[in-house]
Formats: sequence, structure tokens, C-alpha cells
Amino acid sequence: MAEPDMLPEARDVDAVSDSSEASFSASVIRRLNRRGLRLVMVADLFWLVAITIGTMLVRFGTDWPTAPVPLYLLSFAVAVTVFQASLYFGGLYEREPRLGAPPVLPRAARQTLGAGGLVALLTLAVTGLARELGVDTERALPFPIPNLLVLIGLGAVAVAANRRLVHVLRTRREGPPRAVLVGPPEAIAAARGHIERADDGARIVAEVSRAEDVASAVVEHGATDVLLLSGEWLDELYPDPLVDLERADVTVLLRVTARETMYGLERVREIGGLPFVMLRTQTLPRSRTRFKRLFDLFLLILTAVLWLPLVGLIAAYQRVVAGRPLLFRQLRVGQGGRTFQLVKFRTMRPDAEADGAGARLAEEDDPRIIPACRWVRAMRMDELPQLWNVLKGEMSLVGPRPERPELTAGFEAQIPGYARRHEVPPGLTGLAQIHGRYHTDAEYKLGYDLQYLVNWSPVLDLVIIARTVWVVLARRL
Repeated sequence: MAEPDMLPEARDVDAVSDSSEASFSASVIRRLNRRGLRLVMVADLFWLVAITIGTMLVRFGTDWPTAPVPLYLLSFAVAVTVFQASLYFGGLYEREPRLGAPPVLPRAARQTLGAGGLVALLTLAVTGLARELGVDTERALPFPIPNLLVLIGLGAVAVAANRRLVHVLRTRREGPPRAVLVGPPEAIAAARGHIERADDGARIVAEVSRAEDVASAVVEHGATDVLLLSGEWLDELYPDPLVDLERADVTVLLRVTARETMYGLERVREIGGLPFVMLRTQTLPRSRTRFKRLFDLFLLILTAVLWLPLVGLIAAYQRVVAGRPLLFRQLRVGQGGRTFQLVKFRTMRPDAEADGAGARLAEEDDPRIIPACRWVRAMRMDELPQLWNVLKGEMSLVGPRPERPELTAGFEAQIPGYARRHEVPPGLTGLAQIHGRYHTDAEYKLGYDLQYLVNWSPVLDLVIIARTVWVVLARRL
């Protein structure tokens, strides 16, 4: 059971009765959670450093090598930093529900294995460079393969042990999880026995059949988890009540059917033999959005030799066939609903919106497009200046395409859940773009955008980029 949150004080089951005290308790809980998170990070760091030094002692004993001390310090720092970053970006410092949390050891093993592989590559690179410079590498580098294997294995065990210790301490201080069941009476009756027999030893402290009673039941009984046994009240709980519950460190889980679990839902959790998914107001945790940003910068730097000359060539062509202005700037909606100035090569007539019709989506054979620029637009070359938006952090290489504020307001009014596509920076391309065309329906695109959010990974980004290149070359967009 993984649980990086550590609360030194237990919440009384019947403690909070008024809103001001509830708000105070929620703020205290958030501060304690942040402190618990820092303690877990420090504990992980301690064990990683201890294991790293231990591998040195096993390898050399007290017969310290003659290589420069800074080399060892640098090796230590790089290895520990890579391992710590792998744990962070792998989500091992994100809050997990007390009910139905997946085993942490397999996750820790995957992250430490990946970090070990990266350290191995760095070690090989440094070894090769040292040999080229004539440095004796027989005893100079502290991370041969056996040392790395020890670090990977013991590191995974230490990381899992830290979280198990936190879970035990939290359970001793707070008691077992306290759940509020929400659903029709017959669904509650059917689920009650399953939940009470869960391995986590959950206590059912309240049963409610109306969405408006959830918040009061949580406050009255000091609940730690809310289990929705039906999705019929989701519209009443999202977004504001769900945000308030998250801030109070209350986990909300939705029961899904056996058929729904086959649709590729992310992280289905088993509680007493029943499948649940955790509901969040933010689909991607902060650690993963930060990693996505670093991944974008890495790819941009790695491929700069390819896209910089291409930008120059298209700019020269556009200057000849379209004249001035070369660039087109337009207000678009980005992450969190914030607006930014999107930049692209101008492919439409300067008076494209002079007819007074206002903002509207481009069409497949839009008469406003300059004829000599149709191939530029068809091959998405007009989007290349948006790499500047990516460098600034306003956009990502992959994500939902940004829309104009006027269009976004209309879509949000017409399409439930449309605002969730703004959880991540908008992208140059996206899952919807490789499956649709300019005229594709906005609700149709939203389905792909939400699927992308739920299943995001660096590999998925690479697949979408590769498929975008293929589609562009085939002129199928």
C-alpha cells in the first residue's frame, strides 16, 4: 500500500461541525501532507545515498582509489539525482488513496530500473570519454554494472519500505479509512459487505442517496474516502464539490462495471473485489505535467538541426507568395483557460474576417486561403512558428489544439467537460488531429483529447509525432 502522505494528527470521526472549522482543518491537513511528502523525499534520498556509499565500500573496502575525489562526488550526485527524479516524475510522490492503492514495490522497481539504465548509459559514456583522454577506468568509476544492480534492487525495496512505514504510522494515528457510500439503497446494500471486507479494514461511517448530502456527511463523520456506486451524480459533484473534497484530502472513487474496465480505463483499483477509478479534478498530476515540459524541451533541442532550416525555408517561400505580414498572431485559449498569442505563418488573405461573420473554424476548401499557400497549410507547415510558443511554455509539442476564446466559450456552453482539455498546454498536434480533419466536429475531437489526457506517456507523444509526420507527408490532413 503506497501512501506518501503522513498526517501526525488523527482526524476525529465526529469532530468538525461548522464550515469555518472544516476549512481550518482542511488547510491544516494540506500543510501536514506537504510536510509528510518532504519527509518521504528526504527518507528516499537518505537511503539512496546510503546504498550508493555502501556499494563503494563493498567494492573498495577501506582501500580508497586514487581517482580524484570530485569525480566520485560528481558520480554520486548524478546517480542520486537521476534516481530521485525518476521517483518524482514516476508519480511516487503523488497522493494515493487509502483504499485500493496499488502495490508500491512493482512501481518502485520500474522507476529504479529505468533510472539505473540511464545511469548505466551515462557511465558508459563517461568511461568511453575517460579512455579517450587516457584515464585509467579500472577503478576510477564507482558504477559498474554489479553496483548498479545492487542500487536498483535495494533502492526499490527501500522506497517501498518508506511508503509502507508511512502507511502504518498514518493508520496508527488516524485509524482505518472511513468511507461514505453514495448511491441507490440497493447498490449500497450490495456493496457494503465487499467494502467492509477490504484488506484496508475500511469502516463505513455514512450512507447517502443524494449528491447534496455528500459534503455534510464527510464533514460530520471525518470521512477519508467517498465511494460513488453510480455515475448518475457526477454532474452534481464536478467540478466544485470535487475540488473542495480534494483540498480536504478526501479521495473520491467511482465504481465502474466489468464492461467499463475493458475499455482501457487508467488505474482501475480493486476494493473488496469491486472495481473503482479515482476521480480527480486534474487528470495529469503535477509531476507528469512538469516531466512533459522537460520532454518537450529535450525533443526540441535534439531536433533543432532539422526544424530550424525548415522554418527558414518556409519563411522565405511565404514572404514571396503571401507578402507581408509574414506571421499571423491570434489570441488562443491555453492551459488553465489562460489566453496567449499563437504565432503561425499567414496562409489566409489579410481581410479573411472582414465579412463580419466573426470567428469560425477553417473549412477543408476554405476560400479565404491563399491558393499558393494551400499546400503549406495542408502539410501543416504554417504551424512551425508555434515552436516558439512551445519554447516559451505556452504550448506543448503534443496536446489538444488551442481554440479562439469566442469558439471556446461556445463549446464549453454546449459540450459538458470541454474545459478539461485545458488541463495541459495545447499542442502543435494531437490525438484528435491524426484521426480527423479541419472540419471534424468539436465534440468528436474532445473524445480524443480526453483519451490523450488519461493515457499520456512520453511514448504516446512520440507515437503521435511520428504518425503526424506520416499523415502530413501523405497529405491526408
